[in-house]
Amino acid sequence: MTEDLGGRYLVTLDLDGVTDKAALMDRVSRALSLPDWFGRNWDALADSLADRTVWPEESAARGLLIVVRGWRPYAETDPDAWRTALDVFAEAADRTPALTVVLALGGSS
Repeated sequence: MTEDLGGRYLVTLDLDGVTDKAALMDRVSRALSLPDWFGRNWDALADSLADRTVWPEESAARGLLIVVRGWRPYAETDPDAWRTALDVFAEAADRTPALTVVLALGGSS
């Protein structure tokens, strides 16, 4: 789901049903419409999140807000990978002021 929110382009990253890193990478790739060359590893994710040229076209000039929902089951299933994902999200947001990543605490519906 994408829409305009306060000037930033909103992308909802729904992790409902995600149980491993491969599924997480697939969800991120689909949600952000990443190019086919996206490597589906942590470094490629960090680079893609920080690279405005691969963001959805509408977001390049306005900034990007990623809302992650349905993340708790994945965090509980694979806490080490989830901590790495959080580090990647935080690093990308630190490198790119036009990027904001938030975790939704409500349900995924």
